Amino acid sequence: MQAALDVFADRGFHGASIENICEKAGFTRGAFYSNFAGKDELFFTLFDASSEQLLTQLRAALDECRKSPDPLSTFIRAIDDKGPTQRRWYLISMEFTLYAIREPSAAVVLAEHDARLRREAAGIINELMSIAHRELIIDTELIARLATALREGVAAQFYVEPELAETRMLERLAFPAMLRAFSQPVGAS
Repeated sequence: MQAALDVFADRGFHGASIENICEKAGFTRGAFYSNFAGKDELFFTLFDASSEQLLTQLRAALDECRKSPDPLSTFIRAIDDKGPTQRRWYLISMEFTLYAIREPSAAVVLAEHDARLRREAAGIINELMSIAHRELIIDTELIARLATALREGVAAQFYVEPELAETRMLERLAFPAMLRAFSQPVGAS
């Protein structure tokens, strides 16, 4: 898997050939095809692994939130990771997203994977809101979509201008504000 991530990150999804991936991994084409139908299927395997890592990180952040007087701000600080690994995955996933926009069959599968991740994230958001003693006033999956859009947009700005403190502050300011704007204290209705 690491070899595929490296090749996709270095060459791009379209620029990476199955031969490049096999060479980097030390596998034959036959070994590749015994595990994957093609690059799309390999991408989705990587997507699922990345999603699990993200969900683990989000769940761990909840533990920090339980000890904090400001769980919403604590949560975003705990998951604020824009290091080289995240940058690499961002490049791969954004390029694949553009490919899926042009390729309807890939879009259908990407939407299914995104929906699974969103459902899991929505559960974590619900737990975060419970810790913060707040209840959402709109659908949790919509909040998960908004959070994803915010995170991806901020990441794009950060990776283009990493030296600007404002790019990191955007998410730290906007995420808690968004959650507060679309929620109320428990029992306020």
